[in-house]
Amino acid sequence: QVMVQESGGGLVQAGDSLRLSCRANGRTFSTYAMGWFRQAPGKKREFVASIIWDGEATNYADSVKGRFTISRGDAKNSLTLQMSSLKPEDTAVYYCAASRALRNPEDGSGYGYWGQGTQVTVSS
Repeated sequence: QVMVQESGGGLVQAGDSLRLSCRANGRTFSTYAMGWFRQAPGKKREFVASIIWDGEATNYADSVKGRFTISRGDAKNSLTLQMSSLKPEDTAVYYCAASRALRNPEDGSGYGYWGQGTQVTVSS
């Protein structure tokens, strides 16, 4: 069984930075890609960023390009999301997801394993 766990959310002010972490644990889990998604109140879940494990190719939503950076963590199957220049519209529950194989890293349906989410609140 694979478990995905996020950490690092919190309450910050606009313009601040915040770092989210995630780890996928599973005895036989072999990561192909991991990603971050977010869901604000009353809105659909949206793609934020993704990274392909082999080669470390990354993708970002236009709304976060230049402000957020996704990277592999030091531990096996771990992931970080460095967020800077945060805006109130970044307020959401952020979810980490992992996949053994997928065609479109921006499509959440391709990820088989999800964390419970961590709240990020940016005040103006």
